[in-house]
Amino acid sequence: MATSESRRSFMGFAFGSVAAVGGVFSLVAMKKTWDPLPSVKAAGFTTVDLSGMQAGELRTIEWRKKPIFILKKDESMPRDEKRDVVVGNAAYTVVIGLCTHLGCIPAYTPSEQLFKCACHGGEFDVSGKNVFGPPPKPLEIPPFKIDGTKLVLGEEGLEYKKMIAEA
Repeated sequence: MATSESRRSFMGFAFGSVAAVGGVFSLVAMKKTWDPLPSVKAAGFTTVDLSGMQAGELRTIEWRKKPIFILKKDESMPRDEKRDVVVGNAAYTVVIGLCTHLGCIPAYTPSEQLFKCACHGGEFDVSGKNVFGPPPKPLEIPPFKIDGTKLVLGEEGLEYKKMIAEA
């Protein structure tokens, strides 16, 4: 009797061990399906090399399906200590190019140094601050980090955190 009971006990232990190992493998596999794909993670960050930009140049790039305006300010453009991204001696405006009124994409008019929204006539200055029309607030600044002469969008660096704290 003791032998048949010990066999049952061993079989129960063996079955329980196999079930536990199988459960662990199942949980690991399920977690891997929940993690974002590497391509999705990579889409969260965009790196822009600012070293080749000329004074007064506007570059429009896409980040997370949104237009990003990067304007390298020239000497005639007023600087804004609270909103300018400073890399070396150059000041840049880095904003999400969506009007804060209804989300239209403003166009930049260099001769007037304004971003103008055609939808309802909203205007933003070269720092992205709303100066005319219905937009309730300035153009938004995306999270960024400065890496030498490169701007890394999607990562909250010290410069971004300081800018947000002062706003």
